[in-house]
Amino acid sequence: MAFERACAATDVPADAAVGVKVGSLEVAVARDGDTFYALEDLCSHAAVALSEGEVSDCRIECWLHGSEFDLRTGEPSGLPATEPVATFPVELRGDDVYVDVSTTLNGVRPSG
Repeated sequence: MAFERACAATDVPADAAVGVKVGSLEVAVARDGDTFYALEDLCSHAAVALSEGEVSDCRIECWLHGSEFDLRTGEPSGLPATEPVATFPVELRGDDVYVDVSTTLNGVRPSG
């Protein structure tokens, strides 16, 4: 695995997400409670940054059309999105969040 530092843990407020660049990909690092997740920062329905949406109940909402994606699986929970987004392995090392974009947890190929 090729983990790269994505951000400081303190950069990600509780129940929110931030957009970061890891390697050549735009990634949304989301925090649900004390757990961190990483997914491609692009709604599968439209070219909208998921990191700008709200996080709750292990889901992130696309702020433009309202589709929600499971932070663990990348699966959408409702229309208009029908395709999952790529999810990536995350490690918390001290006060930093590391993400491995060389592999996905759900087998979805990143579009970027």
